[in-house]
Amino acid sequence: MTPQEARAHYNYLLTLCIRKEEAFGPLAFTFIKEQNLDQLGLTPEEQFNLYMATADAFAAEPKRYTHKLECLLKAQQILRRTQFYDPGLSQHIARDIQKTTAEMEIYNEAMRPQRAPALAADRHRIIVETDLPDYFLKTAQQRAAAYYQNKYKLTKDAKAAQHFTGQTRKFEPDNPAVQKEFAGACAPFMAARTTAVHLMLPFDLKISRTPEDPLEAGLRIWYAKMGYSFPLRYELGKLCSYYDDQVLDIPMDDPHLLFVSVSELKEKDLGVVERPLPNDVPMEVGLPRAFLDGSHALGPFIQLVCNFKVWFDADAMSLLIQGAPDLHEYGLQGGAGLLTRSYATEKIHAYAPSNRKPWQDGLSFNFVNMHVQLPEGRESAFVPFNTPIFSIYPVLNKQSYRFEDARTLEKTQ
Repeated sequence: MTPQEARAHYNYLLTLCIRKEEAFGPLAFTFIKEQNLDQLGLTPEEQFNLYMATADAFAAEPKRYTHKLECLLKAQQILRRTQFYDPGLSQHIARDIQKTTAEMEIYNEAMRPQRAPALAADRHRIIVETDLPDYFLKTAQQRAAAYYQNKYKLTKDAKAAQHFTGQTRKFEPDNPAVQKEFAGACAPFMAARTTAVHLMLPFDLKISRTPEDPLEAGLRIWYAKMGYSFPLRYELGKLCSYYDDQVLDIPMDDPHLLFVSVSELKEKDLGVVERPLPNDVPMEVGLPRAFLDGSHALGPFIQLVCNFKVWFDADAMSLLIQGAPDLHEYGLQGGAGLLTRSYATEKIHAYAPSNRKPWQDGLSFNFVNMHVQLPEGRESAFVPFNTPIFSIYPVLNKQSYRFEDARTLEKTQ
C-alpha cells in the first residue's frame, strides 16, 4: 500500500466510522494490524483518531478486550506525539485502560475458576486396548483435527469481524467485512469436533441399496430391516445364505438389501497392526477385508467392529458414542449410545480373565463400534478414508449430577 492509497483508505475508514457502519471495525482493525502507519505517512493525530475509534467499535464482550486494550495502549502512547496532547485526555484514556483491564480480569476469573485438587484423578482415566493402537489413538486423531481445522478454518476477514457489532445493522450479505456467522466461529460447534476422540477408517467405505459399482477390496451383503438382519452371499446370479449354500428367493431390487464394500488401504501411517489378516491377499487388501469380515448388522444398522476396547470407572463417568458431527454430509446416519457398565453379553472369561491385570481392578469395559445406516430415501453413501465416522465423549455418570431449577435456589438464599 502506497502513502496515497493509505490516505484514501484512512479517509474511507473515517467515513464509515462517522456513518456508524458495521464494516468499520473489521476493516480498521485489519488495517492497523497489517500496516505500519508511520511508514505510510499518517500523522500522529490521524493514528490516534484511528486507534481510539477502533477501540470504541469493539463489541462489548470481555473476550474481545485483549484487542481493545491493545488499541487503547497504542493510542495512549501516540497521544504524547500529537499536537493536542492534554493531561486530562491522557487520564481519561488511562481510566479506560484500567476499566478494561479490570473487566477482562473478572472475565478470566469467571472462565478459569480455581479448581479444587483432584481427589481421585485416576477415576477419570480411559484406558484403550485395540489391535490398531497407533492408528486409532494417534494418526486418526491427527487426521480428524486437520480435517475439521481445514473444513471450518475462518478467513482473515471473518476472524476480524468476530470482534465487532454494528450499532445499526444494514442488509449487506455480499460484504465480506461483516460476515462472521460461520460454523467455525461457534465454540460449542467446534468443541464437539476438536475435543472428542474420533474413530475413522484407513480406507474408503461405501454402503448402498444396489450392487452397482462396489469398491474393489471386498463386498458384504445383508438383508436388513428393523428387528431382523441376515448376511448373504452372491453366487451364480443368486443370493444365498452366508452360512451355507441355501439359495434364497430374494430379488436384487429388494428394498431391504444393503451392499457394503471397502477400498484398498489408503492410509500409510498405521504403525502397529495386531489384527489377524487373510493370508491370500496383501495387507493393502487384507486389512480392509478383515474389517469387512468382522462387520455385523443390527437391524438396519451396519456395525463396523473396530476392536476398540475402553476401560473406565463407571461410577465416575460414562462414554457417549455417536455418529461424527459431519457424517450426514456423506449420506449416512450414525447411531448413538451411552457406555456405562460392562454389558452382560460377553462370555464369563471377558469379565474374569485368567490374565487379568492389576490396573483393571474396579474398572468396567466396553467396546466402541461404529453403527451407521442409510437414511430412508437414500440409495448410496460414500465415506472417504480418514473421515471421522464415530465420536466418543466422556460424560459424568448420571448419579454424579442433577439439573436444578435456579428459581428454587434463589428462594433459599
